[in-house]
Order: sequence, then structure tokens, then C-alpha cells
Amino acid sequence: MTKKQQTMLFRIIFAACLTGSTFFVPSLWQLILSATAYGIVGYDILAKSLHGLKNRQGFDENFLMAVATIGAFLLREYAEATAVMLFYQIGELFQSYAVRKSRSNIRELMDIRPEYATLSEEGATPRRVSPEEVAVGSTILVQPGERIPLDGIITEGYSSLDTSSLTGESLPREAALGGTVNSGYINLTGMLKIRTTTVYSQSTVARILDLVENAGDKKSNSERFITRFAKYYTPIVCYCALALAILPPLTEWMIAGTANIS
Repeated sequence: MTKKQQTMLFRIIFAACLTGSTFFVPSLWQLILSATAYGIVGYDILAKSLHGLKNRQGFDENFLMAVATIGAFLLREYAEATAVMLFYQIGELFQSYAVRKSRSNIRELMDIRPEYATLSEEGATPRRVSPEEVAVGSTILVQPGERIPLDGIITEGYSSLDTSSLTGESLPREAALGGTVNSGYINLTGMLKIRTTTVYSQSTVARILDLVENAGDKKSNSERFITRFAKYYTPIVCYCALALAILPPLTEWMIAGTANIS
């Protein structure tokens, strides 16, 4: 865990202990302990909701959490208000941990990106070039210990390949004349001569990296619908709740006033 995540965990545990103790103290102390626990675990949510209102972007999850929990406090449901904020922060902590873990895995995955390809042209000395410069049908050489930079077919040589970075298989895979190989594999033993079948942008490694790097930007149809729906649903519900809190008492007051006049 990062220092920030450890701090959040401490806040959650401390606030949970305070909330649990409210069941064993008088009403006044329930309010004091619950308010303290709420402030410890939820002050950043309140700050974000105020910042959102200031920038006219208030109808987000922080605003809803603030409204719901403050409303619970006004109804004297102190433990419920603090519990809702606690569960929300626990979810945020798990999400933060999962995101950090995913980013760590992505950084490890970036190691499969090939740095160069050894291009072998007839009548010329083999030379190292960027994988992006290699055309389909070119011949490349892969020495033992090197990573295969492009997908292709073996035209010469025999070797064992480490495919664990792509397939997860722990045992080496044998590769011989006529066999197909994918970029990202590591050549372990003999030298291989490979005729490329794809350009780098269409290779196995490039497609995997593209999927990983852009996964957060690609939402499903349901996610896009929910995002659009929430944009209108959230403020409508808030305004309806406000009207429900104001209009009935106002109507009763007007009816009572009319009756008194009559």
C-alpha cells in the first residue's frame, strides 16, 4: 500500500471504532462520537462536493454522498450516516488499490515491447533497426536471449522459446523450420531466421499493448448509457427531493392560513 492508502485505512479503522462505540453511550455522546467519526472518514468527500459546487460540477458521487449522509444526520440517524460514508471510503480504498496494482502490471507488461529488430537483407550485413521500419516479408535474425520483435514464420534454425510473458506457460516451447512465432517470445537457445508476416503495428505485442493502454478509454455500451443517464437523472432526483421537502409543508401552511382567514 502507498502512504496515502495506509492513511485512509487508518482513518477507516479509527472511524469504525468510534461508530461502534456509539451503541454503548448516551444520546449526546452518540452525536459527538458520530460527528467525530464522520469528520475523520468523510472530510475529503465534503471538500470535493463543495469544490464541485463551486465549479458548477456538483452533481457527482461526492455531492450525493454529502447530501445523503448530512440528511441522515438531520434525521438523527447518526450511526447510519457514518456507516454509509465508511462503506463508501472502503470501496474507494479497494478501487485505489486495484488501480495501483493494474498500473504496476502494465509497467511490467511494457517490458515485452521489443527495442530493435535485426534486419537481414541479401548481400548486406545484418543491421539493427526499429521494429516499425520492418516491412512484411522481410527476414530478421533473432539470437539466443533476444526477444522476437515481429510475428513471422521460421525459415531457418531451431530453438526453444520462452512464451510465458504472453501465454503464461512456464515450460519452453520448441520452434523449428516452418513454425510460426509471435512477437514478445524470447529466443532461448539457437539462432532463428524469421520471415515477418505483419508490420509492427499489427503484431501480437503491439495489439496487446494497445488494448492495455487504451482499456480505460473504451467503455461498454451500458457504461456510456449510464453516464448519459446519470447526467440528467441525478439533478432531477435532487430537485424532486428538495420539492418534496418544501412543498408539502408550504401547502399545509397555505391551507391553514386560508382556513383561518375564512
